[in-house]
Amino acid sequence: MSNPPRKAPPSFVIVQRQPRRRWLLWLAVAVAWTISLAAVWASCEHFAPERPSGESAALHRLHQQLGHYQERHEALEQRVATLKRSDQITRVANKEIQSALAEREDEIADLRADVAFYERLVGATAPKKGLNVHSSRFEREVGGTWRYQIVLTQTLNRNAISLGELRFSVEGVYDGKLASIGWDELHQKRAAPGQDYSFRYFQQIEGSVMLPPGFTPQRVLVSLRGDGAAVDQTLAWTTSDNGATASSGDSTSAAITNKDS
Repeated sequence: MSNPPRKAPPSFVIVQRQPRRRWLLWLAVAVAWTISLAAVWASCEHFAPERPSGESAALHRLHQQLGHYQERHEALEQRVATLKRSDQITRVANKEIQSALAEREDEIADLRADVAFYERLVGATAPKKGLNVHSSRFEREVGGTWRYQIVLTQTLNRNAISLGELRFSVEGVYDGKLASIGWDELHQKRAAPGQDYSFRYFQQIEGSVMLPPGFTPQRVLVSLRGDGAAVDQTLAWTTSDNGATASSGDSTSAAITNKDS
């Protein structure tokens, strides 16, 4: 009896895998990751600011106090600026008050002078008069004009108010002959309007006129025209240089017409 033939052995060998090497690989990765975390934490601890210690806490409190004092300093500076501004406003107000008081004192002085002047007009010995030209005075100005001041009075009726217009002409010598310069020529204007007056007791009328070159003034003829009154009065030409004021009593001639009388 013959033996059956044997099968030939296979040409490949099955080898079982070893899980130990994979475990070692994962262990190495975990160790490297842990080391990297430790390195990162160490660097953060190294470069991070120091935690407040006793000295840093005191320094922090000092900084807070410094900020508080700086705020108070700024507030005080603001208050000082406000007080300075208030003091400046007070000084300006006081200066304006002093100026106003000085103006009032000047006005009071002028009123006292007017009262004294009127008292002389209506004194016990002064005669009562209606609308009247009390005085006239002329003064030469820089531009060649003449500044005039004419005083009108009314002492007859203290309750009456005198209203009207004033005009005047100047008589004198021109080119060796008598001449009269009228209101229009004195103002170098045709149909020059008269100068208004309105008063109860007296009024000073002022203005400027121009006399022709070479004219020598001698008399002033004043005309007053108002409601129910017409006054024509002649006064001597008087300047402030000779110190005398021409009045109706001193005039060389007078022609007065009052419709109320």
